[in-house]
Amino acid sequence: MGPRRGADPGRRAPEGEAARLSAVSAPSGGDRARELDALLGRVARGDERAFEELYDAVSARVYGLARRVVRDPAQAEEVAQEVMVEVWRTAGRFDPERGSATSWIFTIAHRRSVDRVRSEQAGAERLRRAATAETPYDDVVEEATARLEKVQVRRCLGGLTELQREAITLAYYGGYTYREVADLLATGLPAVKTRMRDGLIRLRDCLGVSVG
Repeated sequence: MGPRRGADPGRRAPEGEAARLSAVSAPSGGDRARELDALLGRVARGDERAFEELYDAVSARVYGLARRVVRDPAQAEEVAQEVMVEVWRTAGRFDPERGSATSWIFTIAHRRSVDRVRSEQAGAERLRRAATAETPYDDVVEEATARLEKVQVRRCLGGLTELQREAITLAYYGGYTYREVADLLATGLPAVKTRMRDGLIRLRDCLGVSVG
């Protein structure tokens, strides 16, 4: 059983509350550190109330760490959500003999943040190298990603149909082949190729990239 709704690992405190929680949750020495260690131990045993308290104590600082690494506020928020979910699910792996609860949590946060940056970089690189015989509009993606910021690319991807967006994201950001994309989306291979081709045309039009 997961956390109650009030302890949703994906929620984020409002700006004012986040600032207040950050101040309240600042460590006050060994007693505070031991308190957080104890809370994490209770979380490992499935104590939802303990998770609520731990969330309030560290979530604002987890977001702050992610923001410094990822830069983009929306992505930092997603990373912070993923971190708190991972804390809930893997709290049993925490060993107080090897470090404090905050160190353990912030290690997870840093790893997740770095992974997100690398994933974004790898996805952009795949888009730039996306030239294949099966997709005649891949040169559009290569030129677009070279000229435009990734946030603009994401905005235009948001204007595609769900299938187009999922197929393109899986292929260029996930590194899957066309056939693997078709299997993951439970869609025929010809349909996936067609949707991706159409999606790249729409991407070209959205980004205003000329062809030829």
